Amino acid sequence: MNGKNPLVSIIIPHFNNYSILEECIHSIYNIKYNSIEIIIVDNNSTDDSLQVVNLFKDRTNIKVVTINDYTPGKSINLGVKHATNERILVLSAHAQITYLDIEMLNQWFRQGHVAVFGNQTPIYKGKRISKRYIWSHFTDSTEENLYSDIEDRYFLHNAFCFYNKEFLIENPMPEQYPGKEDRFWAKDMVDKGHKYLYDGFYQKCNHFYTSNGATWKGIG
Repeated sequence: MNGKNPLVSIIIPHFNNYSILEECIHSIYNIKYNSIEIIIVDNNSTDDSLQVVNLFKDRTNIKVVTINDYTPGKSINLGVKHATNERILVLSAHAQITYLDIEMLNQWFRQGHVAVFGNQTPIYKGKRISKRYIWSHFTDSTEENLYSDIEDRYFLHNAFCFYNKEFLIENPMPEQYPGKEDRFWAKDMVDKGHKYLYDGFYQKCNHFYTSNGATWKGIG
């Protein structure tokens, strides 16, 4: 690995994602980090999805941490506690990385951003979905402290978002919310004088939905 690049711990909150978890992990190799660890924070899955982990044990430092009384914020904070690397990537099990410019990512952090989240293309039943509702924010652009007129609040999305570990330890995700913990965290950071970045050029992933598409309609 290039010594200029911080080591990365990838946190994947997870529950019963047998059909897509393997492809999510495969996509991680696209970022071409030679030294990573993957932490799957599992909410007591009842399917065989965690057997997927065995497929990668010879290639990657991968481990499973079980969480009870799940919320998204709790799962991320628990993953951070188990992380050993400087850089954190929070990645949805439904996401598959398609492009990442590591040098640009490092540049954004050198400029003082406390989080950098990337572009997402929503996919349902194998087809790209038109970017409506919250998905209209995911454009080929960059924007600091992105504000959503649709939601009327600061917009950050933890399906594909980088952080520095020490900063997340000092500023953990709020744990009381059943969702949108990323937006509450973003507002708190801006109120404290910090800045985060949406990078739609140099970080990209596909985000797959296996249910009725409720999330891509603007709920998630």
